[in-house]
Amino acid sequence: MERIAVDTNSIAQAARDLRAGNTILLSGTVYTARDAAHKKIFSLLDEGKALPFPLQDAVIYYAGPTPAPAHLPIGSCGPTTSGRMDVFAPRLLDLGLKAMVGKGVRSKEVVEAMVRNQAVYLCAIGGAGALAAKCVRSLEVIAFEELGCESVKRLEVENFPLIVAVDSLGNDLFQRPGRAG
Repeated sequence: MERIAVDTNSIAQAARDLRAGNTILLSGTVYTARDAAHKKIFSLLDEGKALPFPLQDAVIYYAGPTPAPAHLPIGSCGPTTSGRMDVFAPRLLDLGLKAMVGKGVRSKEVVEAMVRNQAVYLCAIGGAGALAAKCVRSLEVIAFEELGCESVKRLEVENFPLIVAVDSLGNDLFQRPGRAG
């Protein structure tokens, strides 16, 4: 199966062109954010304050990496269950987010927001956090350091293998005929 190289600098165009089932190798800037960070981001939005990173054409990875060993930029870096961020995703998509990386099913509301905003949902392999970490070239904590592993981090990734689970047309690998759930 051919993998498509995607750079985060061109994620807006890629999001329009990718289709559910495509396998990609993602390179560029990705921001980590999980539940606790999303709550803080929403507080900033509600207060009209600046966010720690630009949402326009951003990629968020639902991950809370473990501390890095001395010789690496990051520890294990596997995806968390994306459905936990479904309450937050539509608003972030409406504000310019173009791609989300995680694992598991997304809600109807999130898929509708993806279609409305021409965004994609990418799945990483669950249980393979050490493997995903090999794709991370650098890590910088950029917000909410007090959250520890759930702080917002800027990652530079290279050839991070992902599957397009939901595309910008609403095609959803989790909703294939014969699939329960």
